[in-house]
Amino acid sequence: MAQSTTELQTQTFLKSLGFPALMVHDAQEHFDFTRSGRRILVIGPMGSGKTEFSSRVWRDSKVALKKSDTVAALTTTGEADRRRIFFIRSMLDKGRFPDYPDDALAFRGGFERLGDSIAHISNSFELEEVLEKTPRAGTWIIDEASFYDERIAYVVSNASKSRGLNFIFPTLILNFRKDIFNHTARLLLETATEIIPLTAYCEHKDCIVDSLYTYRYYSVDGEECPALYFDPLIIVGGDTHKDNPLEPNYCTRCDKHHYLPGKEYTYLNLKPLGEKAATGQIEPLLEELYNIKNDLTASQLYQQLQKRYDHEEDQRINMNALKVPLIAERALMFLFAEQNLLTEDQLIAITEKLDLNRDYLSRTLANNRRPVNLDQKVMWDLL
Repeated sequence: MAQSTTELQTQTFLKSLGFPALMVHDAQEHFDFTRSGRRILVIGPMGSGKTEFSSRVWRDSKVALKKSDTVAALTTTGEADRRRIFFIRSMLDKGRFPDYPDDALAFRGGFERLGDSIAHISNSFELEEVLEKTPRAGTWIIDEASFYDERIAYVVSNASKSRGLNFIFPTLILNFRKDIFNHTARLLLETATEIIPLTAYCEHKDCIVDSLYTYRYYSVDGEECPALYFDPLIIVGGDTHKDNPLEPNYCTRCDKHHYLPGKEYTYLNLKPLGEKAATGQIEPLLEELYNIKNDLTASQLYQQLQKRYDHEEDQRINMNALKVPLIAERALMFLFAEQNLLTEDQLIAITEKLDLNRDYLSRTLANNRRPVNLDQKVMWDLL
């Protein structure tokens, strides 16, 4: 592997001090505020230190702002000084650190107080408003940028190019399914100028290998229950363990310990049922959702998972996914919100007919930017 310029410089420097020939890693550099127009993706699983990276940039800015006007001339374009940091956090993520102040840049190891240099927003239009109101901030840290609409990638790209602003995105690029998180994540990858990948130890108690993957699971009666593949894409979780079976837990896992049951079922069974419903044949889907809710062992989901996992000792934990509540609601939302196979009327009618959990459906659909008024009445015979 070819050595980077930084590696060669570091080795030369250490050799001049009399150090023996050793494996030398890149020097940890302070953030360069003189460079403009940067769009930096800081990617990695939950717990890999993405937000902590942002806190180091914040601390670097405090040092850089003490420098002279000569330095200011190097770090400023128009009104914006890149030593001035502004932090953006998603409204969805606001409750993640309930024990910290509202102005905290919080991460697992601590927090930084940002004063009035922080805002919580819901979409790219609100970001534009904050950008306009804060013309002197030159470096913008947008936490969990994949939570926003796709438009945000071009809002920041245009502002970066036209005004010399820097943007840092500590964000998940891969979701709990080990897929690209969403369209926003893909566009952020396309418009980025730099990527800084971070890893974390696998958090399985018997493992210490490096991992890139975020794992979602639920705790039901003290048991680890992996999220099914068709679990809703966005469910915000905190950094403390949750025993509520409706609230997910997140951690970092390697390939071996990242359990993801139900992927085969999703494409072999669930999606084809949704495609039939899209043509008006809604009864087969209704029967499957009814079985999932009322007679799980009769469902295609149970039969598929039992066939795949029940006879493999190290994979039997995948069967625990069936202990998580509201599976029918999760399957229905997948077909509606992600696959766009069901109409809003079909969603409402199925919810009514099967007496599904309206509160959970409404809240989760809104978080996934597909809000629906489930109190509407739909005539089943018209579907």
